[in-house]
Amino acid sequence: MHSFHYSNGSLHCEGVSIADLAEEHGTPLYVYSAETFRDRFTRLDTAFSAIDHEVAYAVKANSNLSVLKLLAGLGSGFDIVSGGELYRVIKAGGDPGKCTFAGVGKTRTEIEYALQEGIYSINVESEEEAAFISQVAGELGLTAPIAFRVNPNVDAKTHKYISTGKSENKFGIDFESILDAYERASKLPNLNLKGLQMHIGSQLTSVSPFVEAVEKVAPLAAQLKSDYGIEFFSIGGGIGIIYEEALASGDESWWTDQPEETRPLTPDKYAAAIVPTLETLGLKILLEPGRFIAGNAGILVSRCLYEKKGTTKTFKIVDSGMHQLIRPALYEGHHEIVPVAEPSGAVESVDVVGPICESGDFFCQNRPVASFFPGDLIALMSAGAYGMVMASTYNSHPLPAEILVDGDRAKVVRKRQTFDDLIEAEEV
Repeated sequence: MHSFHYSNGSLHCEGVSIADLAEEHGTPLYVYSAETFRDRFTRLDTAFSAIDHEVAYAVKANSNLSVLKLLAGLGSGFDIVSGGELYRVIKAGGDPGKCTFAGVGKTRTEIEYALQEGIYSINVESEEEAAFISQVAGELGLTAPIAFRVNPNVDAKTHKYISTGKSENKFGIDFESILDAYERASKLPNLNLKGLQMHIGSQLTSVSPFVEAVEKVAPLAAQLKSDYGIEFFSIGGGIGIIYEEALASGDESWWTDQPEETRPLTPDKYAAAIVPTLETLGLKILLEPGRFIAGNAGILVSRCLYEKKGTTKTFKIVDSGMHQLIRPALYEGHHEIVPVAEPSGAVESVDVVGPICESGDFFCQNRPVASFFPGDLIALMSAGAYGMVMASTYNSHPLPAEILVDGDRAKVVRKRQTFDDLIEAEEV
């Protein structure tokens, strides 16, 4: 579920009117639902309650400090991919001892920072990186907890830009080489072989690739536990969310009308498929969801500026674009577009485009959408993940504000940038 719905003819986030928020804070505007964040985290956490586990939220999906604080309060761990993300977690009250540090390009400064803050584990992507971490840890007089990331060569059947578990991807160590990597790393000083990690991709809507990867890698985890005493097995994230059907009602009852094989991947379905394999290992299982927790918890609110009718197309030009939600331009990501005023039923086939001087600046092309007109507000649904975190000031557009709604209360959790903010770090 999510907590966006129509009430009294207007879109609401929980108990707060989106139109009122746009009137007070302007547009473009990101709006998040605290209730949805809690619901998604709790559902996943509960689904794995039969085994020793930890949900480690992937900070890259949405790194707003108030979001991180909310999740830390629920007991979340954190999957980070930079020193800056670790800094955010700490500032939000998160525990660095519940953080795992992933990514192929960690710098000396980031490694030192993570070790000094007492990070739970560094997920290592190559043997060269393991040797460097050992060197840095030795210079600091510390022991570095590490887990190699194994690449199981499983096709997640997702977009090529967010597939990470095939041998052609830049991530991890080939499955055929991983035992040798652990054997060589065991001889390096200043390393503690703490676990094993994998992640096969993002926005997976079928449980089959997860099952294939877990069944392939679980025997490896068991062997590493026996040989080196590892204590955890991280199975990554990647659970997909509903984008195309994520209409403002938030009603999931339509699932029951779908054939079983086409129903969305739920936490219960996910856990039921892989827990039987995992529970025999006797290892702590780490889950690293990002999009699943954050995606349906946010929307991007924009205002229509102009309608431009061409000979072949109708363009709806709005005040947000690829600089504030890049998913459609970057990897053809789909976001439902709904009017903030409850639609009458009229539909148009249009391109919804932004103000950026790029032909790739669009939210949809030739798509039937509920009719809206200049001056009207629209909401791009399911924009809570990989929205604001990937936003830029391209064309010198200030970044939008972010609002977190909790019940009938709304709080500004990031102020809208001003023109002065744009140039604050620059000098003439």
